[in-house]
Amino acid sequence: MQEINPSISFTKQKSLPALIAWCLYDWAGGAFAIIVMTFIFSTYFTTKVAVNEITGTYQWANATSIAGIIIALCSPLCGAIADHGGHHKRWMFVFTWISIISSALLWFAYPNPHFVFYTLTCFVMGTVGLEIALVFYNAFLSYLAPKNYVGRISGWGWGCGYLGGIVALSIALFVFVRGKIPGLDPSTAAQIRLCGPFVAVWYAIFSLPFFFLVPAITTKAHPMKMAIKRGWHDLVKTLKRMPQERNIFLYLFAHMIYADGLNTLFAFGGIYAAGTYGLSFQEVLLFGITMNVTAGIGAILFAWIDDYLGPRLTIFVSLFFLTILGIPILFLHDKYIFWTFALFLAIFVGPVQSASRSLMVKLIAHKESATEIFGLYALSGKITAFIGPWLLGFMTMTFGSQRAGMGTVLVFFVVGGILLIPVRVD
Repeated sequence: MQEINPSISFTKQKSLPALIAWCLYDWAGGAFAIIVMTFIFSTYFTTKVAVNEITGTYQWANATSIAGIIIALCSPLCGAIADHGGHHKRWMFVFTWISIISSALLWFAYPNPHFVFYTLTCFVMGTVGLEIALVFYNAFLSYLAPKNYVGRISGWGWGCGYLGGIVALSIALFVFVRGKIPGLDPSTAAQIRLCGPFVAVWYAIFSLPFFFLVPAITTKAHPMKMAIKRGWHDLVKTLKRMPQERNIFLYLFAHMIYADGLNTLFAFGGIYAAGTYGLSFQEVLLFGITMNVTAGIGAILFAWIDDYLGPRLTIFVSLFFLTILGIPILFLHDKYIFWTFALFLAIFVGPVQSASRSLMVKLIAHKESATEIFGLYALSGKITAFIGPWLLGFMTMTFGSQRAGMGTVLVFFVVGGILLIPVRVD
């Protein structure tokens, strides 16, 4: 298996096929994120599988929280173990296929309350597999990308993830959900359940180039038992040392805050559009597609700004415009004007995520601990993921207004931006 040696030049080692394969993995995983986590299966579960929509929404939210807790607890440890045990690609392959198999098993998620636990189990396992695989995937960026290309390659990857998800969603929507494929029984929601195996095939095919073309990370491999022991020891030591690692500590704390705002925006953007501006279900789907396309384009375009002006400034600018463009959305009443502002706002969603990843790469002092640090990065993005939705719901109930609830998202962006000010990047 080909191995990465950071001293080898870009032309010889960091080859174009490897970079394309790395970006294609984002394209592959985007299908699960948008079809299973966000649009088709989340809607299908609440309307067809669960007893009713209210109970279904509550159950889906709980499953999302459970997945987030598992990801937050396991990501740093898995990363630390991989840094000692080696075989990063094998770890990534295992978690990738956990997500792929879970997606395929959604074919058996029949529209009956008896399948609630089964469907949620597949969803949780698939989400955990995807997110932990991304811990290893992100660590490869520090090895593959030349120093002055980190922002661009990170942005291209995020853009591929958004665009790949949209292409997969469009196929699922127009070929399966709306299409009339012979042999599929609508009474058992076969045309919707088929989207699960479709995601599995999509994810499997487009993730394969990564495992064949991206060189393996060279680390000193230890037996599994020793790797677990040393990984746990190093993780505890890193957590104790983190307050002294001022830049990384401050950045992870800032990321924790504004990532909570982004997670809440993703989870409730469609609900807000439907409830406050009266968008129909079809309009919400179209709204989601256009928002994701715009976010993908933004991630790709801002990739150059990331490299030339730095990821920290890119995050600042993006959070600033997310706040400024978010304020009118809280007070507008015409749905078409709302849609226009929302599309401009979405341009800055992708760059925040992309630049956050590239800033993490620039703050890592030693590549040998990259996977462990990206595990902590995943932890910072998930550990408080419940606070944003809870605060939004609390403010909505207190003031009897979705607008008041959505206003809390802007607070997360402002506070996260302020906390980012002390972070220093060479």
